[in-house]
Amino acid sequence: MGLVGEKEAASPGVDFLEWLGPDTSAVVFALLRDPADIARASVVSRSWRTIVLATHFSKIQCLRICPDVANFTRIEQVTSASSNGELAESIAATAAAWEIHERDHMVYTHLTHTLLSPRTSQNCIAGCIGASSTDNFPEETIENTLDPWEVVDLEPSYWSSGGHADPDVPEYLVYRLCSDLCLINEIRVQPFRAFFQAGHPIFSAQYVRFRLGYPKTPLQPEDLVSDENEGKLIADNNYIWTYTSPEFPMLQENVLQSFELPRSVLCIGGVVKVELLGRVQKQQADDLYYICVTHVQILGTPLSSEFGAAASISDLVLKYCSAPVHSSCSKLSGSRSKWRNFEARLWREVTGQGIGLNQELLGRLLGPSLQFLVDDDDEMKDASPT
Repeated sequence: MGLVGEKEAASPGVDFLEWLGPDTSAVVFALLRDPADIARASVVSRSWRTIVLATHFSKIQCLRICPDVANFTRIEQVTSASSNGELAESIAATAAAWEIHERDHMVYTHLTHTLLSPRTSQNCIAGCIGASSTDNFPEETIENTLDPWEVVDLEPSYWSSGGHADPDVPEYLVYRLCSDLCLINEIRVQPFRAFFQAGHPIFSAQYVRFRLGYPKTPLQPEDLVSDENEGKLIADNNYIWTYTSPEFPMLQENVLQSFELPRSVLCIGGVVKVELLGRVQKQQADDLYYICVTHVQILGTPLSSEFGAAASISDLVLKYCSAPVHSSCSKLSGSRSKWRNFEARLWREVTGQGIGLNQELLGRLLGPSLQFLVDDDDEMKDASPT
């Protein structure tokens, strides 16, 4: 670059993106690791905002923080429609393509901020969906595992499985969380000591494993366990599990045992399954193996009520409830001509720079059929990777 060019580049008001072009600029932006940097970059200028929105960098950062977000198939933004709390129709139904980019950027930026905010863990269990078996219902119901005490009203408080001659038969407990979106980091389980039996045996499992997910159809209050109902939605085919933990060994001790997940996991849909694998203790009275649990805690943090999830067999929607947003699409329209067909080229540039996501995850990131504007004499190109 000559002396004149250097002076122009250094002069006030010159945007370096205009010199680098969209492809090289995207590679530079891909090196940003702090979500706050992406948020700040999006408000520097129209061209900076355009590249952040067009390349979905806010979503990329959110996925780096929480890979579970990739399970969502789309976003739906809803607003308060009236004083009775009803929700307006989805903005996405009528929004233009660039308005959707604006919306997604806002939602993923806010979600990332929420996921990174300091939080205090709490027990997130709201109710019991059911158990794989119960020896004596309702005396030994799964609801007893919600009580932190071993004795309630002078009676032992615990859940007991049915008895089996085969020690390899598993059992499981299914719980409903207090929110559709909870960030879970630890689960605690306390085996039961039968102090009323000879030798005070402890009916623990050999291993525990945890599954997090959502029901295929919305849960109703009558689906939860009560004194008259053992639970109607126990079978696995009622749920889609988005996360499965490793197996953890369980001690044959009557203490509240802690099992920390390898990372904090976003439970989408608010259902947790505690799998109890392998039986170690027989009951002398019938010579059968049992698993008994005194108490269960699922520790984490419910996300802000602004976020929610709506699930079906084929669709998982991230819902964001906020005040109406006025699009800045018209303000950006004048700067978009240089970014035509840009997203397809981004695949070749950015993926070669190691942004920390694999091709499969990036495919889910941008979707299977995103297309962007091209020049009139160019072919329409698919934004999916090849």
